[in-house]
Amino acid sequence: MLRDMNLGDGNNLGTREGRIALDCSVRETRQGNFVISTTDFFFPLVESPYLQGRIGAANVLSDLYAEGTGECDFVLMLLAVCRDMEKEVREICTREMVRGFRDACDEAGTTVSGGQTVMNPWPIIGGVATSIVAKGEFVHSDGARVGDVVVLTKPLGTQVAVNVQEWRVDDKPLWKKCRDAGGLSVSEAETMMHTAVCSMTRLNRHGGQLMTKHHAHAGTDVTGFGILGHAQNLSENQVEEVGLHIHTLPCIQQTVKVNDAVFDFQLTKGYSAETSGGLMICMSRQDAEAYCDELERLDGFPAWIIGDVVASKDRASKIVEDVTILEI
Repeated sequence: MLRDMNLGDGNNLGTREGRIALDCSVRETRQGNFVISTTDFFFPLVESPYLQGRIGAANVLSDLYAEGTGECDFVLMLLAVCRDMEKEVREICTREMVRGFRDACDEAGTTVSGGQTVMNPWPIIGGVATSIVAKGEFVHSDGARVGDVVVLTKPLGTQVAVNVQEWRVDDKPLWKKCRDAGGLSVSEAETMMHTAVCSMTRLNRHGGQLMTKHHAHAGTDVTGFGILGHAQNLSENQVEEVGLHIHTLPCIQQTVKVNDAVFDFQLTKGYSAETSGGLMICMSRQDAEAYCDELERLDGFPAWIIGDVVASKDRASKIVEDVTILEI
């Protein structure tokens, strides 16, 4: 629908034909610098309002990092306060969400400089993140080349883990199916959720900082469209006619078993939504190997080469038939 509404002016940088397409609006200023800006917000995914605030901040900042910058100049916070909570509960939850959001912004070296607050049936938190950079301080995300490899910096499966946690806590029928058909224990479900929360709250800052150093040609982050949805979106917005062929899916441990035996989130098909997911980056193999090594040293978590950039006249991306599943 929005494609028919003539939004934009064709002057966005980093997308084929200057379209509104990828993670951020990238614009050249009248003074010759570049403004990278993005916005996002989230409904509650976890029981802790503090962690929800951190996840909300990490997610909106990730869009900036996907453009190859590790710096955010300021954030405007978007906050919806739940009008249906009792006053005391509402104040506690709101304060903790804001604290989590602010702490993540502090970790990112940025500040919340303003925003907007409304009353709403559901609590929501997110923001508008902005980075002002010079030429060479970000990646034009339309330069993927045939022969590049594809890197992913976080595992997949957050949607599965969050849903299993809800089923378990509320003792829903699907939790019984997890135990009976999936063979999932309480301990395994808790570990799965812990891994997902650690991933969702972890900033992609170092991943963004290293993109220019290691000569990345294009990048995006993996969120609501799933890994294949974002791979397809990325390939459609490259100058060259290319597609991304995904040969490896790093997934949070036990999420594939739940997906296959309990409920099909389309995780292995590439369409399971991720929250505050990893960066997906196209670069040469040599640069990719050095990038993954340095990122693991900085973050303490691995990144993986998960695919190849191939020639494709219809710009089609896919998951190969004999895809390798890595349990993380």
